[in-house]
Amino acid sequence: MVKLNRYALAWINQIAEIPQSAWDALALPLKTPFLEWEWLNNLETSGSATARTGWLPNHLTVWRDQTLIAAAALYVKSHSYGEFVFDHQWANVAHRLGVQYYPKLLGMTPFTPAEGYRFLIAPGEDEDELTAMMVAAIDQFCERNRISGCNFLFVDPQWQPVIERHGFTPWLHHSYIWQSQGYQTFDDYLNSFNANQRRNIKRERKAVEKAGLRLQTLTGEEIPAALFPAMHDFYSDTCEKFYWGSKYLTRRFFEQLNTCYQHRVIFIAAYGEENSHQPMGMSFCLTKGDQLYGRYWGCFQEIDCLHFDACYYTPIEWAIAHGIQTFDPGAGGRHKKRRGFPATPNYSLHRFYNRRLSQVLHSYIDEINEMERQEIDLINQDLPFKQALN
Repeated sequence: MVKLNRYALAWINQIAEIPQSAWDALALPLKTPFLEWEWLNNLETSGSATARTGWLPNHLTVWRDQTLIAAAALYVKSHSYGEFVFDHQWANVAHRLGVQYYPKLLGMTPFTPAEGYRFLIAPGEDEDELTAMMVAAIDQFCERNRISGCNFLFVDPQWQPVIERHGFTPWLHHSYIWQSQGYQTFDDYLNSFNANQRRNIKRERKAVEKAGLRLQTLTGEEIPAALFPAMHDFYSDTCEKFYWGSKYLTRRFFEQLNTCYQHRVIFIAAYGEENSHQPMGMSFCLTKGDQLYGRYWGCFQEIDCLHFDACYYTPIEWAIAHGIQTFDPGAGGRHKKRRGFPATPNYSLHRFYNRRLSQVLHSYIDEINEMERQEIDLINQDLPFKQALN
């Protein structure tokens, strides 16, 4: 622990060392659910985000007396897997320069490509003062431990200008995000599309019905305990089929959700006519306030269009009914734009401590960002709506 005037700074290797009430006093007011103590602690205690998996927790905390007034969820990384911001080109540049790229310091919620990362700062505190203090501590930590750089991914747009003022460089990316346009019913959502895509969505939902499947949306305490390990099995199967090497979460992580995070979980379970207890496929979402987040899905057999219904249409139907304003369905897939998810900008923020690597970043980042802006524009010029979205 380092004392600076009225403050004490401490690096913590397990979030369990921090009282849940102290951490959540800072995290619960945020829009994102992914910086709350229970979620982060589950990642660590389940064996999903640990030193063994290349995610060494190294959280920075700021205390006044015995009160936690600021914190940053941080991880020392020995690789770039599970981040969904693909920095391999920077790692390649570092290699060509003879610079060691790993380890690096990372600020994000592990395995979670959802916007909202930021430093947690208590209301009423001087954000710029505390941010400057925390950035200085990060700089000292990285330089002392020969860490190549510090990277904040999927940052909160309101926090971005704060951290940019402290010398971090923005890198533009995009996700596919659904936003309510004042829809009152699912038909309102359907009517926003041109005639061809409206017919396509109806056909896709009809295909699931013709397969004899019934989709049920389950939330909170109404979720049977057996569905949590079942969701792990679906998730694991999907990773093995389509995303080899991307199975990051353990069975224990899903099982612990039942007791530690059930109140934010939504499962969309697909049941067949012959078995009303064992789902044939399932998707996993989280909700907080007026936000909905899609995380994972799986199905043990190929069923036409079930993925689209379980991961997009049924969650959107639930979102409209519950006043959700924004639905982030998760990583990947240009197919999302055909179903009402425009390309939406998000940013990561970076600082390299090697002078030559930093020079390359600053020399090319404007060009890289301009190319990404053009990519976003091209994607959104081909959206199947009657008229441009607001």
